[in-house]
Amino acid sequence: MQNKAWSAGIIQFLKFNAVGLLNTLIDFAIFTLLHSIGMVNTPAQIISYSAGTANSFFWNKKVTFRDRDRGNAGRFDRMQLVRFIVLNLLVLGISVVLIHLLTDRLGVQVLMAKVLVTFITVIINFFGSRKWVF
Repeated sequence: MQNKAWSAGIIQFLKFNAVGLLNTLIDFAIFTLLHSIGMVNTPAQIISYSAGTANSFFWNKKVTFRDRDRGNAGRFDRMQLVRFIVLNLLVLGISVVLIHLLTDRLGVQVLMAKVLVTFITVIINFFGSRKWVF
């Protein structure tokens, strides 16, 4: 029975990462565009991350965590959205701080910093989504 639960968790993590790949593409595309037209890192990160986050809520609710619907039969759950927003604001804050530290303090090139930070925030976001949001 424990192997089945572990396998289900792995499948869920893979789905989360597939959705996350799409979110990341949206995030990176918008961030790169905004950065290329001269927007500074923090506002560009906030805008691009927000676009990816909106996509994330929809697809993670409908695909990744649909089996954890908490008896709502597909209905809108306001508290779930609030928890999702809180989690993603926390992750956004972490990403902004880490990008700042990596670029301004350690001299890492901005897109490389964005990639490194994304690896960290994906893990935080998955466990927060699985354990608290959905």
